[in-house]
Amino acid sequence: MVGSMGDGDGWTRCTQGHQHWGKHGAAGMLIFHRDPAGGAHLLLQQRNWWCSGALSWCMFGGGRRPGEEPLAAAFRETAEECTLDPRRLRVHGLLTDDHGGWSYSTVVASADHMPKVKPASLETRRAAWFPLEKVEGLRLFQPFAVAWPKLAGMLSRLVLVVDAANVVGSRADGWWRDRAGATARLRDELAPLAEKGVTGHPEGLHDTSYPEIVMVVEGAARPVADTAVEGVRTVAAPGSGDDAIVDLVSHPEPDATYLVVTADRELRARVTAAGGYCAGPGWLLSQIP
Repeated sequence: MVGSMGDGDGWTRCTQGHQHWGKHGAAGMLIFHRDPAGGAHLLLQQRNWWCSGALSWCMFGGGRRPGEEPLAAAFRETAEECTLDPRRLRVHGLLTDDHGGWSYSTVVASADHMPKVKPASLETRRAAWFPLEKVEGLRLFQPFAVAWPKLAGMLSRLVLVVDAANVVGSRADGWWRDRAGATARLRDELAPLAEKGVTGHPEGLHDTSYPEIVMVVEGAARPVADTAVEGVRTVAAPGSGDDAIVDLVSHPEPDATYLVVTADRELRARVTAAGGYCAGPGWLLSQIP
């Protein structure tokens, strides 16, 4: 959306010599909805006739303001350009396309339904939901067209499944004296990651993913599941924790990518065979502030 002078609007060049809109970089929001019956749909903006890329389709987005974080910029631009309330979206990840001195950040988010969305700025001619398979055939805004092959594979959410017994056992902090207490501390340390995000996970889904965290507990640590903590769903395995983890991965939810944190070789082999991914406790602990 065109703003006042000095707020970041304007053209600039990256170190590669390309011209870009947004003096401080730009950000946009890739919004999808998965209908169990109708498949995935994408919400797109048709740019107005006077804009660059007139009448082409792209995601909602625009230039970042000085000091503005990518998430905040994507939410603001979406709210300015259409009637959808972005606060009702579930954010799954952040991708950054760095051109050298200028970058575009894409926020991947999902909607729980497909509301009718109308333009809210002069920049937006129309807004519409499209089946995923129809997007490539649209007249796409050139930068979005270049990015789309990669973005099409990013419409997913990360489910981080933590083998609590294995991760707790990887720390030499006296956990064996109070297994339940050590597990509760791990749960509390994991909770902020849902909002802070995680990076560098092996399957390379998003540059930063905002995961749904599931911690599986067993044995003496089962009582930890009796206390709810926002950001972490704690599952008490009725028997083997390994079996409970494999059962989760073997029955995936729509649009979910499962990453299991464990150093147990046998469990890792079972998770991989079930279609999940694995990371070691060291990676997870490195994400904790």
